[in-house]
Amino acid sequence: MMKKNILFDLDGTLTDPFVGITTCIIYALEKLNAKGPEPESLSWCIGPPLHDSFCKLLDGDTALAQKAVMFYRERFQKTGMFENQVYETIPEALGALKENGHTLFVATSKVRIFAEKIIDHFNLAPFFKSVHGAEMDGTSADKAALIAYILAQEGLERVDTVMVGDTAYDMVGAKENGIYGLGVLWGYGSRQDLEDAGAGRCISSPRELNCIRHI
Repeated sequence: MMKKNILFDLDGTLTDPFVGITTCIIYALEKLNAKGPEPESLSWCIGPPLHDSFCKLLDGDTALAQKAVMFYRERFQKTGMFENQVYETIPEALGALKENGHTLFVATSKVRIFAEKIIDHFNLAPFFKSVHGAEMDGTSADKAALIAYILAQEGLERVDTVMVGDTAYDMVGAKENGIYGLGVLWGYGSRQDLEDAGAGRCISSPRELNCIRHI
């Protein structure tokens, strides 16, 4: 049976947000008078919940991390979310999947209202039934919890659903919910990390997304 429902991660899967995310992280750290690292060293921050990343950057200080999240969003909602670009051939791949009878959803740890704006800005909204993400208070930032919510909210059967993402967080979330995890290698996770986290398969380009028909 074809996997009819496809959940897509956003950052590192549909779009490359490196400039926007790293610039906003450095902005937040500087607002806290903390030394901002070089942008190239922050690629690991693309994927995990934002608060978790700031906790690591700020030596486990959760209160300071929460302030950093506020400063991050200060810049992100004005400028950072659009310092982003859609990966080449993603629109064509999404269009083909939809034409082949799949129902597509966005499943991101990014705040939902920001994700919706990004999807709209890059003209990807017509491909998706709905966009799901975290709330401003951090609810559903954990990928496993988010996927569980989407399955219940949208009435999706686990056997009929696949999660597509570029990091171990996506694959772990899929595994914990009993759905198939498809890893993509054009984002910010390695093949080893994806496979270790439970990816059933990894693909190298958006054109290969049509493999979902045979999973």
